[in-house]
Amino acid sequence: MSFYSASQEDLLFDAARRGDVSFLKELLAQQANINIQNGRGFTPLILASYEGHLAATQLLLEAKADPDAQDFSGNTALMGVCFKGYADIATLLIENGANLDIQNGNGGTALMFATLFGRNQLVKLMLAHGADKSIRDQRGLTALDLAIQQGNEEALQLLQEISR
Repeated sequence: MSFYSASQEDLLFDAARRGDVSFLKELLAQQANINIQNGRGFTPLILASYEGHLAATQLLLEAKADPDAQDFSGNTALMGVCFKGYADIATLLIENGANLDIQNGNGGTALMFATLFGRNQLVKLMLAHGADKSIRDQRGLTALDLAIQQGNEEALQLLQEISR
């Protein structure tokens, strides 16, 4: 009789997805590869942050997880939290050096995600930390264009302000 034995990497992804900080600590103590990617290119940091696990995200960042790792679509942890609306995790990622202006496979940025999905607190946060609002995606659109398309008046105002 054989039993499935999960690899250290599988356990790491599962713990990150669940936000299991104590198990993550155990795996990190065993020198788990913190920046490993799964079949979709997700890293443990991308999974933990996307699922809204602040403590797990912090632990992974303290263990030197790459805040700018991109999945196979080019999305980063910061893009994921801008999509989901997790301002506390976005702040943590930015404080740990996440690049606000990385573009995914479609040319989208974290600022564009925040604008597109009406996460105006995150639009404000991105702009306060110097996100480049002039970047264009593959369709030639900027975050301002997306705010107009979405009818997002608050983001429109924030993006039109000359001084931050």
